[in-house]
Amino acid sequence: MQIIYHGSYCEVEKPEIRVGKYTKDFGTGFYCTILEEQAIKWARKYETPIINKYEYEENKDLNIKEFTLMTEEWLDFIINSRNGINHNYDIVIGAMADDQVYNYITDLMSGTITRQAFWELAKFRHPTHQIAFCTDKALECIKFIEAEKI
Repeated sequence: MQIIYHGSYCEVEKPEIRVGKYTKDFGTGFYCTILEEQAIKWARKYETPIINKYEYEENKDLNIKEFTLMTEEWLDFIINSRNGINHNYDIVIGAMADDQVYNYITDLMSGTITRQAFWELAKFRHPTHQIAFCTDKALECIKFIEAEKI
């Protein structure tokens, strides 16, 4: 059992997968993190910042993709996801392309920088973490504990 966090503008007792207007690192899903400080950053983007806390119990029967490092495979996965290419994973876990890294990815996708330049720039970024619950079956792995206004 692991504690995970979701930063939001409201209490999210029953998470659901919503298709947004923007593409995300690991595609459509409900995004959480093991890093409470990161969830606080997410929540502070809103007028009423709320941190939702969950218990996460991994289900080994699910199709889970975990990127333990920022690699070429991780980078290609994010580029594909941000280009709207779907995947078949229930859960995807790995580093987050924060605002600055996302800018580097955009520059790479547009040809403004090379892959080598991307990696030189990205290596100086702080560690981040995200878990994308991409299917309803994946959401069954998390149990709401509490929500706290920050």
